[in-house]
Order: sequence, then C-alpha cells, then structure tokens
Amino acid sequence: MTSGSSGQAPDLDTVRRVTGAVRHNIERVIAGKPDVVNAALVVLLAEGHLLIEDVPGVGKTQLSKALARSIDCSVRRIQFTPDLLPSDVTGVSVFNQDTREFEFRPGGVFANIVVGDEINRASPKTQSALLECMEERQVTVDNATYQLEKPFMVIATQNPIEMEGTYALPEAQRDRFMARVSVGYPVESAEIAMLEGHTAHNPLDDLEPVTDAGEIRKVVEIVGRVHVSPAVQRYAVALTTATRASNDLHLGASPRATLHLVRAAKAVAATQGRDYVLPDDIHGITSPVLAHRLLPNVEATMSGRTTAAILSGIIESVPVPAGPGSSGSRA
Repeated sequence: MTSGSSGQAPDLDTVRRVTGAVRHNIERVIAGKPDVVNAALVVLLAEGHLLIEDVPGVGKTQLSKALARSIDCSVRRIQFTPDLLPSDVTGVSVFNQDTREFEFRPGGVFANIVVGDEINRASPKTQSALLECMEERQVTVDNATYQLEKPFMVIATQNPIEMEGTYALPEAQRDRFMARVSVGYPVESAEIAMLEGHTAHNPLDDLEPVTDAGEIRKVVEIVGRVHVSPAVQRYAVALTTATRASNDLHLGASPRATLHLVRAAKAVAATQGRDYVLPDDIHGITSPVLAHRLLPNVEATMSGRTTAAILSGIIESVPVPAGPGSSGSRA
C-alpha cells in the first residue's frame, strides 16, 4: 500500500470546486441527505463502485441518476430483472451475414457511469457478469478483451433481501462495491418540500452537467496524491484485521476492503481541503466501506446481534493513533 505522496501538492481547489458543484446539483433532487450525497461523491473520486440499499420509493434510483446526470459523460441504465442475461450486461458477438465475420455488440456496462437498478432481482449468474468489469475495468467476451473508459463507476440499487423476488448478492460481488449506503426516509420538512417541488415537475429533468469525464479524471488523479502516513495505514489494517479475528463474524474484511478504506479516506480528506489523511477520515468511512462485506456467524445471528452492532464494537476496540506523526501530516 502506497502513501499517495508524490512530492507535488494536490490541487485541492479543483477538488472543492468540482465536488461542490456536483453536490449542489444532486441536492436539487435529493434533499436532506447530505451524508448520502457525500458518500456517493467520495466513492466516485476514489474510483470505486456504490451500492445503494433501501426499501422501494426512498430515492435510490433518483440519487444514482442525479449523480450520473451531473457529469457530462456516457451513462447507461440497466434494469436488472429475473430474465436478464449476462450477455445483456457485457455484450455479445453477432455473426454479420455481409462480412461473414462475428462483430461485437457492447452491452450495458460500456459507459462511464452504469446505473444498475434493482441489481438483486437478477439471477446470481447475471449478477456475476459484473465481476470482471468492476474489478479490472475490462470485459472479456469470446476470448477477446475490451477495455472500459475511465472514469468507470457502477452505481447499483438493491432492495432488502427480505423483500419478494430478490436474490442475495454473492460475497465476491459485494466485496467489489467500495461502499454501501442507505437513503432512508426523509424528515418531515424534506418530505413536504418534496411534495411542493416534485408533484408538478421532476427536478431531475432540469439537471444539467456541471463537470465532464476529463475533469473527473483530473480530480481522481489529485485525490491519488493525498498523503497517508504509516500510522494511519496501520490503523486501517488494524480495523480490517480485527474483523477477521472477531468471534462474532463468519467472514471478515478482505485485503481489497483495506485498500478501499484507504482510497475512500483519501477522497474524504481531499474534499475537506486536506492533502493528508487523518485517523478520523478512516474512522468516519469505516462503516459504509466494511459493513456490507461482513457475515455474522450463527451464534451472533441467533443472539440477535446485527452486523452493524458487531462492527461498531470492533471500531471502538481498535486504538486510534495518537501523538506526533499520527495526523498524517508531512511535517
């Protein structure tokens, strides 16, 4: 794991300008949910993928569309259904009668931002079609590999698995999502404002891009130069290691989760105007980055202990770095 230091100070003014514009645009559609909007921006800047899980009707798809429309880049939406095929996602080779050769027809993942709506209504076989593209930014069909253009981000929505017609995401699929967030029900004032602003007209229709793919690539590069001190790196590793040693968990966090945790923390620091990561940046993003990857064991489930409660206890048990140098500064 690298520190992200390159000897050149990151252009944090550009990060603040771009993220501020995108945040303002999204909040025109999703009001009263600043934490959720910030999490989506952090995942975008950290080159991750976002899983939005909640009950129907709370704005999951609206949030994903608002983020996608705020960036002038290619966007595709895939509606996941039980009869969706893997080739609908990745693409398929079709025989051309005129040229007497097979031609590749790209699937829904060939875009900068892919909105996967209700991903857990498709079969596990179709869900698995996303594995390669999410991790390696490429698609392999009939022994031919096609690269996906950067930025590439999958924003998937899913309903709770207790709801009818859903399949649980495979562990490997969940692990490829950098973070999982829940929109939740709006507060009363926000819901009243929604009635006033959404009943006659959908504000999503008026959204115009406030940045483009090239500028997002530049901001992602800036975030990559944010410094992470050895002490903060050890803190991130200690958190994920503690999940693997927990007596309440059947499956702990993977090394990929550690990498995602540090990348997300770098994005958090950059959006707050810092070129170094604080332990608080790691602490604040740990739950959305790690919780969806963990599986409680039978004993914990039988005793009614939730994954969130188990993770909260683990976070509190890991000492936070203190003293000179722990702040992640370059001094």
